[in-house]
Amino acid sequence: MAVAKRATQGALLAGMLLAGIAHAQQTTPAAVPTPGPVPAPAVPPTVDDTPVVTPPAQGNVTTLGEVRALKPEDDQPLDLYRFKNPMRAENNRFSRDWSEPPSPEQVSMGGGYIMMGVVKGVMAAAKGLNKITGGPDQIQSAIARPPPELSAEQQRRALQFCAQQDGCGAPPEK
Repeated sequence: MAVAKRATQGALLAGMLLAGIAHAQQTTPAAVPTPGPVPAPAVPPTVDDTPVVTPPAQGNVTTLGEVRALKPEDDQPLDLYRFKNPMRAENNRFSRDWSEPPSPEQVSMGGGYIMMGVVKGVMAAAKGLNKITGGPDQIQSAIARPPPELSAEQQRRALQFCAQQDGCGAPPEK
């Protein structure tokens, strides 16, 4: 008794599947029963009693006008992202907590999935410990200092320098 190999079985199955699809496309579909009274057939049945399907009336079919694709101008580079979605979804509970998964490059630069998991766990533990102890956040936003004020002597020297240079870009404030 001979047993066909997997590749032969797969090829045979694929061939039988294609033959079945081709046969199904060549045969006419059976008539679908419609609820209610059955109208008299518009075309008399043929000799072999195969039902004949009549095409729908052309008045019920909606067709679209001709659509033409315009070639972009040569001086304009093709920008696939120029059309932005006009709808902006608001942040919700899920989007605030969602973070994109790392790319393969980020995983390899971070030492692999295991190392990234260890670092994330340590960071979560440090954040929890910091919250329990009431310490300040590890990352704090920058606070800008006010611009320095010139003393009267520095303002006098700046005006004198501007007079030597035939004027300055900005008028002195008084």
